[in-house]
Amino acid sequence: MFVLNPIGGGILKMTETRKRFKKIGITAGIISGLMYGLYTTFVLIAGKYEPLKGAADVLPGLSGALILAYVASGLNDFFAGIWLTIYNIKTGRIKELGRSLKLFPGKISLVGSFVGGPIASGAYLLGLSMAGAYAIPISAMYILFGAFFSRIILKQKIIPRVGVGMMICVVGAIVINWVKPEGSTNFTLGIIFAFIAAVGWALEGVFAAYGSAMLDSDVLINIRQLLSGIVDLFVILPILGGMGLLGSTMLSVPPIGWLLLSGLCAAVSYLCWYKSNSTVGCAVGMSLNITYAFWGVLFCILFIDQPITPTIVVGSIIIILGAILVSLNPMELFTKKED
Repeated sequence: MFVLNPIGGGILKMTETRKRFKKIGITAGIISGLMYGLYTTFVLIAGKYEPLKGAADVLPGLSGALILAYVASGLNDFFAGIWLTIYNIKTGRIKELGRSLKLFPGKISLVGSFVGGPIASGAYLLGLSMAGAYAIPISAMYILFGAFFSRIILKQKIIPRVGVGMMICVVGAIVINWVKPEGSTNFTLGIIFAFIAAVGWALEGVFAAYGSAMLDSDVLINIRQLLSGIVDLFVILPILGGMGLLGSTMLSVPPIGWLLLSGLCAAVSYLCWYKSNSTVGCAVGMSLNITYAFWGVLFCILFIDQPITPTIVVGSIIIILGAILVSLNPMELFTKKED
């Protein structure tokens, strides 16, 4: 006679739920990296059309670069916020926006949104404008700061395998940027801005993980993108004197079309990134998102004639290997599990 063991059955069910939860988080993290690579490429393509293309000559110097970056970043984030608003209306979550802002986790997420949006995203596009695709993997070093901040603030433990995988990803980013590209102006300054973006995104990831653990991540990222776009377009740009370029860009179909696409990719990327951070932890979520350094460089090679160099190829492969090590235990591939 067989006796059912409710405790054993409950443990088995809990184990299966955890595995499914982890799979969702890992898949979301990988998708977030892919879509962020597309977002990066589409923003760069938008910059090849007038009036953004000619603005670099009309608005020389750092102030001109700032105006260009915040026009592109602000429109991208604002469009992403609109896409997310449509998504949340369709899923019935739109009413949660106001309620989330009243709660403490929502307010913490707002802080992360400001750091990751106007500060980090603006610095990222500045880095791209000055250092080209080489700024992409440098910004991916945010996983180091993210791991540090998540350990200090969220008390999340980093197991040795994940730590090694993160370091491998960073090595790949360093390899990609080992050789300075020919003809790149302000390359070092662009790398510095990419570094600033890395610190900002690390802080945002930690705040997002805290907020999305208690509130709906789909709602929080909607707030994040709208806030970032509004601050960029209606607070920072007027201070910089960039409203003229914003107006002429809004009247030009090609760049707006590409920025609408980039906004859609950014919306999907952030949805998946917040989901990954809240399900598999901030460190793992960031390490999977870091694959945007590979996808971004690859798409730039395919679509905007980024020169192929040995350092880009080798560094991108290293990043992928590191992300794989973060997401799964290689020993599990060779160990047959009993039913």
